Amino acid sequence: MSDVTAPQATFTHMKDGTAEDWKIIADSFGKFAQTLPDRILEHLQLLKGDFGGFQVDRLTHCLQTATLAHRDGKDDEYVVCALLHDIGDTLGTYNHADVAAVLLEPFVSDANHWMIKHHAIFQGYHFFHYLGMDRDMRNEYKEHPHFKRTIEFVSKYDSPAFDPEAETLPLSYFEPMVRKVFAEPRKSLYKDAHTD
Repeated sequence: MSDVTAPQATFTHMKDGTAEDWKIIADSFGKFAQTLPDRILEHLQLLKGDFGGFQVDRLTHCLQTATLAHRDGKDDEYVVCALLHDIGDTLGTYNHADVAAVLLEPFVSDANHWMIKHHAIFQGYHFFHYLGMDRDMRNEYKEHPHFKRTIEFVSKYDSPAFDPEAETLPLSYFEPMVRKVFAEPRKSLYKDAHTD
């Protein structure tokens, strides 16, 4: 949370802001941005205890997905994407993959971003037909360069990560990877802004 005793801008309408006001805001933004990994890790904890009908809770599922990717030799960025792929379940009930993708987009490759953004459609191959939906919906993307990558993510890491007996590394194991990936955005509207 922000410190209410810290300096604050003087304007009540953005059109009236001064360079000094925006310096105060930029300084505050820089400090707040540094705590993003903490907020991400804290939000993941909201998935604990939420089973949603599965044999493991959503946090365990995310941890198992990341564990499988890590044990298979995937790099830290990929593993963090695996860890966070369902972080949107709490707020994005109808678009959880989009929520995860939005959080990751400034920090990860286009390939990893696309994979996470579309994983819900690709995992549907395993169950959409039971819900009266088209299980082959993923084929709409058959010509996309990240099609096979996303099939691999879903089939090797996401889909088998519902096993109460499977290896599940603790969140603390992945914390350094999360901090590394979220240390500096690759692309952002504010990337070149001077905030220090």
